[in-house]
Amino acid sequence: MYRFEADTLIAHAPAKLNLFLKVLGKREDGFHEIETVMQTIDLYDTLLFQKCDDSQVTLKVRQVSPFSARNRQAQEEIPSDENNLVLKAVKLLQEKNEQNIGVDITLIKRIPSQAGLGGGSSDAASTINGLNQLWNLGLGLNERCHLAAQLGSDIPFFVTESSLGTCTGRGEQIQTEKSRKLHFVLVKPDSGLSTAAVYANCAASTFSQSAKDVVKGLHMTNTASVESSLFYNSLEEPARRLNLDVQQTLERLEQQPFVKTMMSGSGTTCFGLCRSRKQSLHLAQKLKSMDIARVYVAQSRV
Repeated sequence: MYRFEADTLIAHAPAKLNLFLKVLGKREDGFHEIETVMQTIDLYDTLLFQKCDDSQVTLKVRQVSPFSARNRQAQEEIPSDENNLVLKAVKLLQEKNEQNIGVDITLIKRIPSQAGLGGGSSDAASTINGLNQLWNLGLGLNERCHLAAQLGSDIPFFVTESSLGTCTGRGEQIQTEKSRKLHFVLVKPDSGLSTAAVYANCAASTFSQSAKDVVKGLHMTNTASVESSLFYNSLEEPARRLNLDVQQTLERLEQQPFVKTMMSGSGTTCFGLCRSRKQSLHLAQKLKSMDIARVYVAQSRV
């Protein structure tokens, strides 16, 4: 995930899919207690970190979409100022190190925003891990995860560099799991969804299955016979109500012979679990021909 070329550190920040997300209730601190299974996939942002002789920090963002888009003008505005989680991570590390070390960062953005794919969180995690190496900070995994949790609930998972994880609490308590090869088709509508808005419209779930049931089920059978009722996302129902694109995308996916279709995270990306790589390529091509949204073929990192 990290390699040096000359004086530049190159990091690849993977996207994730939530194979399971159960909202247990709202906590006193305002966050929601959740239980989720996160799987990283082979869709990546790339970050280039170059040392500076002074204390200046710069961030350049280049968008390179791997999706086939209906509307090629529908590109998200990715901030390159202090609102970007990458720069927030830099500032946090500077404060931790008690000195302003400089760095020039180029972010090559492939993961769409407001998509439920964790792109911003993964970028922040790669920044924490990458600068820990570049600046020789010597921070252990627990220290890095603690810092990451101050920036966002998904970020500690990405800091662990795990392929698959069961996450509890508000998402920051992680149990790494052994991943297996899975094949997906992702469909991302042009519109996005605010995570805060989706959570504000959700309720505590009464779904009987747990994250552990999903992990166990994945490893007990082959993909074709995975029990689709194990997969679940509490946020899918409010997302359907808040965004017609999500509703329509899921309806289109449900008409295809996927093992399971669902929305990832707080949306708006929806995905279908496939029986094989061959099926994922076939169904992706079929969906592209419908011109419904941006379509991408992905597989799990193992």
